[in-house]
Amino acid sequence: MKIGIVCYPTFGGSGVVATELGKGLAEKGHRVHFITYSQPVRLDFLNENIFYHQVYLPNYPLFQYPPYELALTSQIVHVATFEKLDLLHVHYAIPHASAAFMAKQILRAQGFDVPVVTTLHGTDITLVGKDASFEPVVTFSINQSEGVTTVSQSLKNDTYAHFDIKKNIEVIPNFIDLNRFKKQCKDHFKKAICPQDEKLLVHTSNFRKVKRIQDILAIFKNIRQVIPAKLLLVGDGPERVAMEELSRELGIHEDTRFLGRLDVIEEVLSVADLFLMPSEKESFGLAALEAMACEVPVIASNTGGIPELNIDGVTGFNSEVGDVAAMSQNALTILSDENLPRFRKNALNRAKEFDISFILPHYEQFYDKILQEFSAKYAQV
Repeated sequence: MKIGIVCYPTFGGSGVVATELGKGLAEKGHRVHFITYSQPVRLDFLNENIFYHQVYLPNYPLFQYPPYELALTSQIVHVATFEKLDLLHVHYAIPHASAAFMAKQILRAQGFDVPVVTTLHGTDITLVGKDASFEPVVTFSINQSEGVTTVSQSLKNDTYAHFDIKKNIEVIPNFIDLNRFKKQCKDHFKKAICPQDEKLLVHTSNFRKVKRIQDILAIFKNIRQVIPAKLLLVGDGPERVAMEELSRELGIHEDTRFLGRLDVIEEVLSVADLFLMPSEKESFGLAALEAMACEVPVIASNTGGIPELNIDGVTGFNSEVGDVAAMSQNALTILSDENLPRFRKNALNRAKEFDISFILPHYEQFYDKILQEFSAKYAQV
Protein backbone atom coordinates (compact mmCIF):
# COMPACT_ATOMS: atom_id res chain seq x y z
CA MET A 1 0.00 0.00 0.00
CA LYS A 2 1.22 3.53 -0.82
CA ILE A 3 0.36 5.83 2.09
CA GLY A 4 0.83 9.58 2.42
CA ILE A 5 1.24 10.88 5.98
CA VAL A 6 0.77 14.56 6.85
CA CYS A 7 1.77 15.68 10.34
CA TYR A 8 3.54 18.33 12.38
CA PRO A 9 7.25 17.40 12.47
CA THR A 10 7.74 18.50 16.08
CA PHE A 11 8.20 16.99 19.54
CA GLY A 12 4.43 17.04 20.16
CA GLY A 13 2.48 13.83 20.58
CA SER A 14 0.70 13.94 17.22
CA GLY A 15 3.96 14.24 15.29
CA VAL A 16 5.60 11.48 17.30
CA VAL A 17 2.69 9.09 16.79
CA ALA A 18 2.45 9.85 13.07
CA THR A 19 6.18 9.32 12.57
CA GLU A 20 6.32 6.08 14.55
CA LEU A 21 3.24 4.82 12.72
CA GLY A 22 4.88 5.54 9.36
CA LYS A 23 8.08 3.81 10.41
CA GLY A 24 6.12 0.76 11.56
CA LEU A 25 4.15 0.63 8.32
CA ALA A 26 7.36 0.88 6.28
CA GLU A 27 8.92 -2.00 8.16
CA LYS A 28 5.89 -4.10 7.19
CA GLY A 29 6.44 -3.36 3.52
CA HIS A 30 4.14 -0.38 2.91
CA ARG A 31 5.57 2.59 1.01
CA VAL A 32 5.17 5.66 3.25
CA HIS A 33 5.46 9.25 2.04
CA PHE A 34 5.79 11.93 4.73
CA ILE A 35 4.57 15.36 3.63
CA THR A 36 5.48 18.19 6.00
CA TYR A 37 7.49 21.42 6.27
CA SER A 38 10.58 19.84 7.87
CA GLN A 39 11.81 16.35 8.58
CA PRO A 40 9.97 14.81 11.57
CA VAL A 41 12.19 14.62 14.66
CA ARG A 42 11.86 10.85 14.97
CA LEU A 43 12.36 10.10 11.29
CA ASP A 44 15.93 9.25 12.14
CA PHE A 45 16.71 6.09 10.22
CA LEU A 46 16.98 4.89 6.64
CA ASN A 47 14.38 2.59 5.12
CA GLU A 48 13.80 1.85 1.47
CA ASN A 49 10.04 2.28 2.00
CA ILE A 50 10.17 5.76 3.59
CA PHE A 51 10.12 8.97 1.56
CA TYR A 52 10.12 12.59 2.72
CA HIS A 53 8.54 15.44 0.73
CA GLN A 54 9.15 18.92 2.09
CA VAL A 55 6.49 21.62 1.92
CA TYR A 56 8.21 24.83 0.82
CA LEU A 57 6.67 28.09 1.99
CA PRO A 58 6.79 31.10 -0.35
CA ASN A 59 8.37 34.23 1.08
CA TYR A 60 6.68 37.15 -0.65
CA PRO A 61 6.44 40.67 0.85
CA LEU A 62 2.71 40.59 0.11
CA PHE A 63 2.15 37.83 2.67
CA GLN A 64 2.29 38.81 6.33
CA TYR A 65 1.83 35.12 7.11
CA PRO A 66 3.00 32.49 4.58
CA PRO A 67 0.01 30.53 3.20
CA TYR A 68 1.06 27.14 4.60
CA GLU A 69 -2.27 25.46 3.95
CA LEU A 70 -2.12 26.27 0.24
CA ALA A 71 1.50 25.16 -0.04
CA LEU A 72 0.64 21.93 1.77
CA THR A 73 -2.35 21.34 -0.50
CA SER A 74 -0.20 21.72 -3.60
CA GLN A 75 2.43 19.35 -2.26
CA ILE A 76 -0.21 16.75 -1.40
CA VAL A 77 -1.50 16.98 -4.98
CA HIS A 78 2.00 16.58 -6.42
CA VAL A 79 2.88 13.60 -4.22
CA ALA A 80 -0.45 11.84 -4.68
CA THR A 81 -0.24 12.29 -8.45
CA PHE A 82 3.35 11.22 -9.05
CA GLU A 83 3.53 8.52 -6.36
CA LYS A 84 0.02 7.18 -7.05
CA LEU A 85 -0.96 7.15 -3.38
CA ASP A 86 -3.61 4.67 -2.30
CA LEU A 87 -4.53 6.59 0.84
CA LEU A 88 -3.75 9.87 2.63
CA HIS A 89 -3.54 9.87 6.44
CA VAL A 90 -3.51 13.31 8.09
CA HIS A 91 -2.72 13.81 11.76
CA TYR A 92 -4.17 16.79 13.66
CA ALA A 93 -7.23 18.41 12.13
CA ILE A 94 -5.89 21.96 11.80
CA PRO A 95 -5.06 22.65 9.00
CA HIS A 96 -4.24 19.19 7.68
CA ALA A 97 -7.79 17.89 7.28
CA SER A 98 -8.92 20.95 5.33
CA ALA A 99 -5.77 20.88 3.16
CA ALA A 100 -6.46 17.22 2.44
CA PHE A 101 -10.03 18.05 1.38
CA MET A 102 -8.84 20.74 -1.03
CA ALA A 103 -6.21 18.41 -2.44
CA LYS A 104 -8.80 15.69 -2.90
CA GLN A 105 -11.02 18.03 -4.93
CA ILE A 106 -8.14 19.09 -7.17
CA LEU A 107 -7.12 15.49 -7.72
CA ARG A 108 -10.70 14.46 -8.50
CA ALA A 109 -10.91 17.17 -11.17
CA GLN A 110 -7.81 15.56 -12.68
CA GLY A 111 -9.42 12.11 -12.65
CA PHE A 112 -7.57 10.75 -9.60
CA ASP A 113 -9.30 9.79 -6.35
CA VAL A 114 -7.65 9.17 -2.99
CA PRO A 115 -9.43 8.57 0.33
CA VAL A 116 -8.48 10.59 3.41
CA VAL A 117 -8.16 9.32 6.98
CA THR A 118 -8.01 11.99 9.69
CA THR A 119 -6.64 11.19 13.15
CA LEU A 120 -7.61 13.61 15.92
CA HIS A 121 -5.03 13.94 18.67
CA GLY A 122 -6.36 16.33 21.30
CA THR A 123 -5.98 20.08 21.27
CA ASP A 124 -7.15 20.18 17.66
CA ILE A 125 -10.52 19.27 19.19
CA THR A 126 -10.48 20.22 22.87
CA LEU A 127 -8.79 23.62 22.61
CA VAL A 128 -7.92 25.09 19.22
CA GLY A 129 -10.70 23.45 17.26
CA LYS A 130 -13.44 24.83 19.49
CA ASP A 131 -12.41 28.40 18.64
CA ALA A 132 -15.25 30.04 16.73
CA SER A 133 -12.87 31.04 13.95
CA PHE A 134 -11.94 27.40 13.27
CA GLU A 135 -15.03 25.39 14.22
CA PRO A 136 -16.88 25.46 10.86
CA VAL A 137 -13.78 24.38 8.94
CA VAL A 138 -12.89 21.66 11.45
CA THR A 139 -16.42 20.27 11.41
CA PHE A 140 -16.62 20.29 7.62
CA SER A 141 -13.17 18.75 7.13
CA ILE A 142 -13.80 15.92 9.58
CA ASN A 143 -17.13 15.10 7.97
CA GLN A 144 -15.51 15.09 4.52
CA SER A 145 -12.85 12.58 5.57
CA GLU A 146 -13.49 9.01 4.50
CA GLY A 147 -12.28 7.75 7.87
CA VAL A 148 -11.81 9.36 11.28
CA THR A 149 -9.93 8.04 14.32
CA THR A 150 -9.18 9.34 17.79
CA VAL A 151 -6.48 8.23 20.22
CA SER A 152 -8.87 7.65 23.14
CA GLN A 153 -12.53 7.13 23.97
CA SER A 154 -12.46 10.40 25.90
CA LEU A 155 -11.38 12.33 22.81
CA LYS A 156 -14.04 10.60 20.73
CA ASN A 157 -16.67 11.73 23.24
CA ASP A 158 -15.30 15.29 23.19
CA THR A 159 -15.39 15.36 19.39
CA TYR A 160 -19.05 14.40 19.28
CA ALA A 161 -19.85 16.82 22.11
CA HIS A 162 -18.18 19.88 20.57
CA PHE A 163 -18.76 19.35 16.84
CA ASP A 164 -21.64 18.27 14.63
CA ILE A 165 -19.91 15.15 13.36
CA LYS A 166 -21.86 12.73 11.18
CA LYS A 167 -19.04 10.21 10.71
CA ASN A 168 -18.43 7.08 12.74
CA ILE A 169 -15.23 7.57 14.73
CA GLU A 170 -12.87 4.66 15.38
CA VAL A 171 -10.78 4.65 18.56
CA ILE A 172 -7.21 3.46 17.94
CA PRO A 173 -5.02 4.23 20.95
CA ASN A 174 -1.48 5.52 20.87
CA PHE A 175 1.28 2.94 21.01
CA ILE A 176 4.84 2.34 22.13
CA ASP A 177 7.89 0.72 20.59
CA LEU A 178 9.07 -1.54 23.40
CA ASN A 179 12.31 -2.21 21.55
CA ARG A 180 13.24 1.42 22.14
CA PHE A 181 11.37 2.34 25.29
CA LYS A 182 12.59 -0.07 27.92
CA LYS A 183 14.52 0.21 31.14
CA GLN A 184 18.24 0.42 30.41
CA CYS A 185 21.16 -0.01 32.76
CA LYS A 186 22.18 3.60 33.39
CA ASP A 187 23.40 3.30 36.97
CA HIS A 188 26.22 5.77 36.36
CA PHE A 189 23.71 8.37 35.20
CA LYS A 190 21.49 7.79 38.24
CA LYS A 191 24.49 8.05 40.57
CA ALA A 192 25.55 11.33 39.01
CA ILE A 193 22.11 12.86 39.54
CA CYS A 194 21.26 11.21 42.86
CA PRO A 195 24.60 10.63 44.64
CA GLN A 196 22.87 9.96 47.96
CA ASP A 197 20.33 7.52 46.43
CA GLU A 198 17.60 10.15 46.37
CA LYS A 199 14.35 9.29 44.61
CA LEU A 200 14.22 10.71 41.08
CA LEU A 201 11.07 12.32 39.67
CA VAL A 202 10.72 13.13 35.97
CA HIS A 203 8.40 15.15 33.74
CA THR A 204 8.54 15.60 29.95
CA SER A 205 6.39 17.98 27.90
CA ASN A 206 6.27 21.05 25.69
CA PHE A 207 5.88 23.34 28.74
CA ARG A 208 2.51 24.85 27.87
CA LYS A 209 0.09 26.13 30.52
CA VAL A 210 -2.11 23.06 30.07
CA LYS A 211 0.74 20.91 31.47
CA ARG A 212 0.54 22.69 34.86
CA ILE A 213 4.27 22.68 35.55
CA GLN A 214 3.61 24.77 38.67
CA ASP A 215 1.81 21.78 40.18
CA ILE A 216 4.83 19.58 39.48
CA LEU A 217 7.06 21.97 41.39
CA ALA A 218 4.60 22.13 44.28
CA ILE A 219 4.33 18.33 44.42
CA PHE A 220 8.09 18.02 44.38
CA LYS A 221 8.44 20.53 47.21
CA ASN A 222 6.02 18.48 49.32
CA ILE A 223 7.83 15.22 48.58
CA ARG A 224 11.24 16.75 49.26
CA GLN A 225 10.10 17.78 52.72
CA VAL A 226 9.52 14.10 53.56
CA ILE A 227 12.19 12.16 51.64
CA PRO A 228 15.37 13.08 49.74
CA ALA A 229 14.48 13.58 46.08
CA LYS A 230 15.55 15.14 42.79
CA LEU A 231 13.47 16.44 39.87
CA LEU A 232 14.29 16.41 36.15
CA LEU A 233 12.17 18.46 33.76
CA VAL A 234 12.67 17.53 30.11
CA GLY A 235 11.42 19.71 27.27
CA ASP A 236 10.99 23.34 26.38
CA GLY A 237 8.21 25.80 25.73
CA PRO A 238 6.53 29.06 26.74
CA GLU A 239 6.32 28.25 30.46
CA ARG A 240 9.94 27.24 31.01
CA VAL A 241 11.40 30.60 32.05
CA ALA A 242 8.58 31.29 34.50
CA MET A 243 8.90 27.81 35.99
CA GLU A 244 12.64 28.18 36.45
CA GLU A 245 11.93 31.36 38.41
CA LEU A 246 9.21 29.62 40.43
CA SER A 247 11.61 26.82 41.38
CA ARG A 248 13.91 29.44 42.86
CA GLU A 249 11.05 31.11 44.72
CA LEU A 250 10.03 27.74 46.19
CA GLY A 251 13.59 27.03 47.29
CA ILE A 252 13.84 23.77 45.33
CA HIS A 253 16.08 24.93 42.49
CA GLU A 254 19.19 23.15 43.79
CA ASP A 255 17.45 19.78 43.42
CA THR A 256 15.65 20.66 40.16
CA ARG A 257 17.16 20.46 36.70
CA PHE A 258 15.66 21.80 33.48
CA LEU A 259 17.25 19.68 30.75
CA GLY A 260 15.61 21.14 27.65
CA ARG A 261 14.75 18.95 24.68
CA LEU A 262 16.30 15.50 24.50
CA ASP A 263 16.12 12.91 21.75
CA VAL A 264 17.04 10.01 24.04
CA ILE A 265 14.28 10.46 26.59
CA GLU A 266 14.30 6.71 27.26
CA GLU A 267 17.70 7.06 28.92
CA VAL A 268 16.31 9.58 31.41
CA LEU A 269 13.22 7.46 32.04
CA SER A 270 15.45 4.44 32.70
CA VAL A 271 16.71 6.02 35.92
CA ALA A 272 13.42 7.58 37.06
CA ASP A 273 11.39 6.40 40.04
CA LEU A 274 8.22 8.36 39.30
CA PHE A 275 6.67 10.25 36.37
CA LEU A 276 4.52 13.34 36.99
CA MET A 277 1.69 14.38 34.64
CA PRO A 278 -0.73 16.73 36.46
CA SER A 279 -2.08 18.17 33.18
CA GLU A 280 -5.29 20.10 32.87
CA LYS A 281 -6.13 18.02 29.80
CA GLU A 282 -4.55 15.06 27.99
CA SER A 283 -6.22 13.24 25.13
CA PHE A 284 -4.15 10.12 25.82
CA GLY A 285 -0.89 10.70 27.70
CA LEU A 286 1.80 9.39 25.36
CA ALA A 287 4.60 10.67 27.60
CA ALA A 288 3.15 8.65 30.48
CA LEU A 289 3.07 5.51 28.30
CA GLU A 290 6.74 6.01 27.43
CA ALA A 291 7.52 6.25 31.14
CA MET A 292 5.51 3.13 31.97
CA ALA A 293 7.36 1.18 29.28
CA CYS A 294 10.55 2.06 31.17
CA GLU A 295 8.99 0.70 34.39
CA VAL A 296 8.13 4.12 35.82
CA PRO A 297 4.78 4.50 37.65
CA VAL A 298 2.71 7.63 37.03
CA ILE A 299 1.10 10.36 39.11
CA ALA A 300 -1.47 12.09 36.90
CA SER A 301 -4.69 14.05 36.66
CA ASN A 302 -8.00 12.26 36.39
CA THR A 303 -8.78 13.93 33.06
CA GLY A 304 -9.19 13.16 29.37
CA GLY A 305 -7.77 9.85 28.24
CA ILE A 306 -5.30 9.45 31.12
CA PRO A 307 -7.52 7.10 33.21
CA GLU A 308 -7.81 4.84 30.14
CA LEU A 309 -4.04 4.35 30.33
CA ASN A 310 -2.95 4.88 33.93
CA ILE A 311 -4.91 2.47 36.12
CA ASP A 312 -5.57 4.13 39.48
CA GLY A 313 -3.93 2.29 42.34
CA VAL A 314 -2.26 -0.19 39.98
CA THR A 315 0.16 1.57 37.61
CA GLY A 316 0.05 4.83 39.56
CA PHE A 317 -2.63 7.21 40.80
CA ASN A 318 -5.01 9.72 39.21
CA SER A 319 -6.29 12.74 41.15
CA GLU A 320 -8.47 15.74 40.36
CA VAL A 321 -6.79 18.51 38.39
CA GLY A 322 -4.92 20.83 40.74
CA ASP A 323 -5.15 18.57 43.79
CA VAL A 324 -1.49 18.91 44.72
CA ALA A 325 -2.02 17.51 48.21
CA ALA A 326 -3.49 14.23 46.95
CA MET A 327 -0.87 13.87 44.25
CA SER A 328 1.90 14.48 46.77
CA GLN A 329 0.55 11.85 49.17
CA ASN A 330 0.03 9.33 46.38
CA ALA A 331 3.56 9.95 45.15
CA LEU A 332 4.96 9.21 48.60
CA THR A 333 2.92 6.01 48.68
CA ILE A 334 4.45 4.82 45.42
CA LEU A 335 7.97 5.87 46.36
CA SER A 336 8.05 3.80 49.53
CA ASP A 337 10.52 0.93 49.23
CA GLU A 338 7.81 -1.66 49.86
CA ASN A 339 5.46 -0.34 47.13
CA LEU A 340 7.74 0.89 44.35
CA PRO A 341 8.69 -2.56 42.89
CA ARG A 342 5.02 -3.54 42.55
CA PHE A 343 4.07 -0.30 40.82
CA ARG A 344 7.06 -0.61 38.49
CA LYS A 345 6.03 -4.12 37.44
CA ASN A 346 2.40 -3.10 36.92
CA ALA A 347 3.42 -0.08 34.83
CA LEU A 348 5.47 -2.24 32.48
CA ASN A 349 2.75 -4.86 32.14
CA ARG A 350 0.24 -2.16 31.23
CA ALA A 351 2.61 -0.61 28.68
CA LYS A 352 2.99 -3.98 26.97
CA GLU A 353 -0.70 -3.84 26.03
CA PHE A 354 0.09 -0.82 23.83
CA ASP A 355 3.05 -2.29 21.98
CA ILE A 356 3.12 -1.15 18.36
CA SER A 357 2.91 -4.78 17.21
CA PHE A 358 -0.63 -4.91 18.68
CA ILE A 359 -1.84 -1.46 17.57
CA LEU A 360 -0.39 -1.27 14.05
CA PRO A 361 -2.69 -4.01 12.68
CA HIS A 362 -5.70 -1.93 13.79
CA TYR A 363 -4.56 0.87 11.46
CA GLU A 364 -3.96 -1.56 8.61
CA GLN A 365 -7.42 -3.06 9.06
CA PHE A 366 -8.95 0.41 9.19
CA TYR A 367 -7.14 1.40 6.00
CA ASP A 368 -8.42 -1.72 4.24
CA LYS A 369 -11.96 -0.97 5.38
CA ILE A 370 -11.80 2.62 4.14
CA LEU A 371 -10.31 1.59 0.79
CA GLN A 372 -13.02 -1.03 0.25
CA GLU A 373 -15.80 1.43 1.09
CA PHE A 374 -14.19 4.11 -1.08
CA SER A 375 -13.85 1.75 -4.04
CA ALA A 376 -17.44 0.54 -3.70
CA LYS A 377 -18.74 4.11 -3.52
CA TYR A 378 -17.00 5.33 -6.64
CA ALA A 379 -17.65 2.13 -8.57
CA GLN A 380 -21.32 3.15 -8.42
CA VAL A 381 -20.73 6.70 -9.61
